[in-house]
Amino acid sequence: MVKELDTTLAALADPTRRQVVDWLQVGPRRAGELARRAGMSSPAMSRHLRVLRSSGLVAAEGSEKDARLRVYRLQRAPFASLQGWLTQVESFWAGQLDAFREHVERTRPASRPPGAKDRR
Repeated sequence: MVKELDTTLAALADPTRRQVVDWLQVGPRRAGELARRAGMSSPAMSRHLRVLRSSGLVAAEGSEKDARLRVYRLQRAPFASLQGWLTQVESFWAGQLDAFREHVERTRPASRPPGAKDRR
């Protein structure tokens, strides 16, 4: 799971690849359309799509011989694994914050009513 998570995070570290993921959330797209939307050459987009495919974040359907005819779509599994890890991290921090709040409430001096004078 750690290696899979590392691969997912590495693929998503690039802003262009995150943009491709955003576009693919709307629906499947051809590589040429993704390249035009990103304002880059087809070979440059192909390199990004290769990283996304090797990470398992996207899958390609269509012609193996002609990349222009391939349609790319998101794959759920890597995103579900990432969400699971993020949920664990969030749970840890929520527990830490709860423990801190309990500590503050336990150690906070009792509050005096407004206008009460200090007896020192």
